[in-house]
Amino acid sequence: MHYLCDMLAVAEIIEQKLFSRDNLVTLLRAEGADGLLLLKKAGELKLQTIGNKVYFRGLIELSNVCEKDCLYCGIRRSNKNIERYNLTDEEVLEAAQFASLEQYGSIVIQSGEVTSERFAARIERLISQIKSASGNKLGITLSLGEQRKDVYKRWFEAGAHRYLLRIESSNPELYRQLHPEDGHHRYEQRLDALNLIRKTGYQIGTGVMIGTPMQTVQDLASDLLFFKDFDIDMVGMGPFIEHDDTPFRVPADDALSLADRFNLSLKMVAILRLMMPDINIAATTALQAIDPLGREKAVKAGANIIMPNITPGRYRKNYLLYNNKPCTGEEPEQCSGCMDARLALTDSEIGYGEWGDSLHFKKRENENSSFARIVNDALQGVGNE
Repeated sequence: MHYLCDMLAVAEIIEQKLFSRDNLVTLLRAEGADGLLLLKKAGELKLQTIGNKVYFRGLIELSNVCEKDCLYCGIRRSNKNIERYNLTDEEVLEAAQFASLEQYGSIVIQSGEVTSERFAARIERLISQIKSASGNKLGITLSLGEQRKDVYKRWFEAGAHRYLLRIESSNPELYRQLHPEDGHHRYEQRLDALNLIRKTGYQIGTGVMIGTPMQTVQDLASDLLFFKDFDIDMVGMGPFIEHDDTPFRVPADDALSLADRFNLSLKMVAILRLMMPDINIAATTALQAIDPLGREKAVKAGANIIMPNITPGRYRKNYLLYNNKPCTGEEPEQCSGCMDARLALTDSEIGYGEWGDSLHFKKRENENSSFARIVNDALQGVGNE
């Protein structure tokens, strides 16, 4: 009888359009038939709302040089056990050209966090060169950490139009446990950066790690509500996976199993699709680090973005944010053919040559434009009286 009640609760919750924190906790705890029902509903809603297309974002890991010292990250400033690198401008442009030739709609430029003027000017120049070389056909997403207001503006005006800055946890206390207390990792500063990015005009993305020590399902429910309240356009989130050369490690008995973190991640994707049906949700690489078909399972559960790695193969082993990162020994050509075959398993269509912008962003922009016209017309009417 208790099992039937649980089934009814999940079946009723997934038909709602608004979700309470208790609703979200119930869904995050769903197992067995309940969990399958949740994933199935999310997949169906994705098809109804945004269709079956999956959009590629060719990932360029520009550099593993980082000014920050996040306690969980393999490229943190204090890690002396990796070889630091910077792609040359030519290598970045060659990777972008590969994406263009392969008809990827967009690229993502990602790196460790650097805030120098030299770095800002270089990114500005690379964005302009990529837009020019591709005839403005390549969309550009940036994932380059916290920057100054004027830097966000320069990059946006150069041609980048999406920005991903993960909050990692919407719980300020948990955020502090993930970052050193050195004055450079403030939760409030992260929120300020997200707001600046939004005001600049970018489609804005964020995300969290799932299954970190000390994290609860209530924390994850709060993360989902944070995404909704912040009205984000895209999300990149995935399971927490330890890195051997970081201090953020706990005894195995105190940590969720990798399988549990993976299952929680799939449920987070599915629940967010129910909450925000028209946003972009990435099937992150960390899922594949746990399950060989992890990204494909996320697509079936509601994700619609894939980021094939197009970084030259010789650099990939040094951009290890976590242990067991997949595809570190491959070249871009191998990733491209591999993803075509993998997505065929999901009955998805690849949106070749399309930017695949967030429908949620487009809807908000249209609403803002309509409101501005109404206000303008009203003001003109007052002036003519």
